[in-house]
Amino acid sequence: MTSTRRRLLVLVAAVLVLAGVGTGVVLHAAARADRQNRPQAGGPAVDDGTLTLRQKKRLVFVNGAAGPHRTAVASVASADPKGRRTASDLKCARFYAAAGTGVCLQSTTGVLKQSNRALLLDANLRTRHTFALAGTPSRARVSPSGRFVAWTVFVSGESYSSAFFSTRTSVLDTRTMKLTPSLETFSVVKDGKPYHASDINFWGVTFASDDDTFYATLNTANKTYLVRGSLSRRTVTTLVENVECPSLSPDGTRVAFKKRILSRTDLWHEYVLDLRTLKETPLAERHSVDDQATWLDDHTVAYALPTDGKVGTSDLWSVPADGTGTPRLLLAGASSPAPL
Repeated sequence: MTSTRRRLLVLVAAVLVLAGVGTGVVLHAAARADRQNRPQAGGPAVDDGTLTLRQKKRLVFVNGAAGPHRTAVASVASADPKGRRTASDLKCARFYAAAGTGVCLQSTTGVLKQSNRALLLDANLRTRHTFALAGTPSRARVSPSGRFVAWTVFVSGESYSSAFFSTRTSVLDTRTMKLTPSLETFSVVKDGKPYHASDINFWGVTFASDDDTFYATLNTANKTYLVRGSLSRRTVTTLVENVECPSLSPDGTRVAFKKRILSRTDLWHEYVLDLRTLKETPLAERHSVDDQATWLDDHTVAYALPTDGKVGTSDLWSVPADGTGTPRLLLAGASSPAPL
């Protein structure tokens, strides 16, 4: 047998093996999706329906309950979160909405390629514009006025607990449709001095009501910082250390955030920071929270925790923002809440 023929046979065999592996992956994923799309006894009641971001006293979220509406954007009455859910046709990995503007981050995985995109939505969840994403969806936020939208993706790595990861955070002005592809183009002031480094990452944007000020996490030299930024001046300034995934309260005076407990651990506890005094208040939730919390009102924050510790499924919990009380289950099988 000639060496050319041997190489050809090896190549054909390798192609057949890869095809078999790819088919197996697809069949396994399809079987898993089929199981997840079957309604489970005792699960929340979910109905098809019309969903609009102009509705009042509703909580919009990504439905995670098993069944045909899994990953669909859904809503429920804020006063009765355990009541019947209304599900739309829109499916998202991450979602957020404010003032009639929504953002949906989608991720679909094929045999050889993952497709990620951000959808800018109107009040009726119709797509106004689509943007390709550079990586896997992580965080999404809309400013209180609905003018600005931000999203964060993992460009490498799969979570904030990965040994090596990098993120990219983009901001869109929905009035002008001008996209800032990466906050890394903003000037950084750290400890009162201009700061430059090749390892800068941003994530977890949250907007103030003035359509200029925002807060976010800055990561550099293995440390995280809360930064206050200005969209018009394209600058950010560090405020305090060890702050991740900030969420600004409706009254603009406090930030809920996750704080890493002990160095080199993947455990985070939820805190609230008073922006005037920089005093930190630990919240009553003692589980590790790897999420960007959402303020339901000026007194309560909500966040996702894995369902029974299982990766890939989550429930929404809430806790008082002043450190008192106890956590309570808000929505089983849910994530990405946005109060209307």
